[in-house]
Amino acid sequence: MTVDSASMGEMLATAVPMVRTLNLEFVEVTAERAVLRLPDQPDYHNHIGGPHAGAMFTLAESASGAIVLTAFGDQLSRAVPLAVRAEIDYKKLAMGSVTATATLGRPAAEVVAELDAGGRPEFPVGIALQREDGAVTGEMTVVWTLRLNG
Repeated sequence: MTVDSASMGEMLATAVPMVRTLNLEFVEVTAERAVLRLPDQPDYHNHIGGPHAGAMFTLAESASGAIVLTAFGDQLSRAVPLAVRAEIDYKKLAMGSVTATATLGRPAAEVVAELDAGGRPEFPVGIALQREDGAVTGEMTVVWTLRLNG
C-alpha cells in the first residue's frame, strides 16, 4: 500500500477520529515535511483561553504521523509504523490557531536499509509548534519505529 500525500488529511481523519474531532487542517504533507494547523476553537481552549495542551500534543503527533506515512508509504505492505515515545516542551503561551511543522530526524533511505537488514529501526520526528505571529510555542519529538508484519 502506498500513501498519496494529497489525500493524507482524509486518510488520517478516517483512521484517527481525533484528527477529525479537532478539525485539524493539512496545510502541506510531503516526505520531507508535514504542516498541520489547529484552528482556534473555543471548545478546545484551556483555562487561560488558548489551545489545550492535549490538543497541541495531538496536533504535533498527527503532523509526525503524516510525515511518517508519506515518507514510508511504500513500506506499509510489509511494516507498520508505531510511535514508541514522545516528549513535548511547552515554551510560550499559545493563543489563537497553532501550526505544527514536522521533519524527519533520519534519512528515509537509512531507515529502510535498517528494515531491509531485518532490524526494527527507530527514528525521531521533530515538530515545532508556532502561533500565528511565528513565535515557537512548543517543540516535540516523537520517536517512531517500523515493525515488520508477521
